[in-house]
Amino acid sequence: MRVIIIGGGGMLGRKLALALGARGEIGGRAVSHLALADIIAPSPVEASFPVTTHRLDITDRAAVDALLAEGATGGAEIIYHLAAIVSAQSESEFDLGMRVNLMGSINVFEAARALGTCPKLVFTSSNAVYGGDIPEMIEDWTALNPQTSYGAEKAAAEMLLTDFSRRGFIDGRGLRLPTISIRPGKPNQAASSFMSSIFREPLQGREAICPVGPDYPHSYLSPRACVENLIHAAEVPAEALGMNRCFALPGRTHLIGDMVEAMRRVAGDAPVGLIRWEPDRSVQKIVLGWKAHFNPAKALALGFVRDDSFEDNIRFFLEDDIER
Repeated sequence: MRVIIIGGGGMLGRKLALALGARGEIGGRAVSHLALADIIAPSPVEASFPVTTHRLDITDRAAVDALLAEGATGGAEIIYHLAAIVSAQSESEFDLGMRVNLMGSINVFEAARALGTCPKLVFTSSNAVYGGDIPEMIEDWTALNPQTSYGAEKAAAEMLLTDFSRRGFIDGRGLRLPTISIRPGKPNQAASSFMSSIFREPLQGREAICPVGPDYPHSYLSPRACVENLIHAAEVPAEALGMNRCFALPGRTHLIGDMVEAMRRVAGDAPVGLIRWEPDRSVQKIVLGWKAHFNPAKALALGFVRDDSFEDNIRFFLEDDIER
């Protein structure tokens, strides 16, 4: 079974590749080849099967076609589409966000359709598709009403993923991700970047700035649980998904202040003292419009998972990702 991870050089793509390399299978079927693709060719991972790396710009339809069709067995059977321009950058660079997040996604969907084999396609969307005048508690049937360009691009791609699946072109599965925290590495241009950096940096002995107050609520999922869910998404039978192919993954909603106290309980007072609380209106303009409370009944019924507590998110970072 040939698997492709588009966005394989990003944090989630890399962790997913490592997990697949260790597991060697998805849903009881052996992985025969793993292709990792990104705007800069990713580093390979260790596996008992061939792993190839590719430089790919998803705005180049011909390049996407070539990658997906490569191989002697009719092309990719499972495609993970994780590539995106993140929220704050999409807001500041509208044309780039449209080109990558919407038109690039269409290129991936069309290239998958062109295979003629109805491959499974797991697409990472975002809770940013919700917003505006809707109830405080988001249900599976809550209408999409994004209040950012990033959210609008993801919502438009979701609609096409569902329609391509309805037509039998692809077997799509769209996962609306909560904020993934704690992310390893360096801050990126996502408006939510601080939701990792205020823990990651202090846990590694560096100062961090929190641009919102301690009473700001948000929904979170650890990288470890997210990767587990990405693999599970390719294992769920198509018939179990029903007519709505896109849905919110389960997360946990916490106040920033409570998360900081969770870090104190796990790691002591020292990292907490490295957080500086400095309001930033440009960040708040984006993140204060995001919804925080979700009832992910469909995802839970399908077997997707969430973390037990934010203490676990802290522990997972210390076990998996801290720079030593």
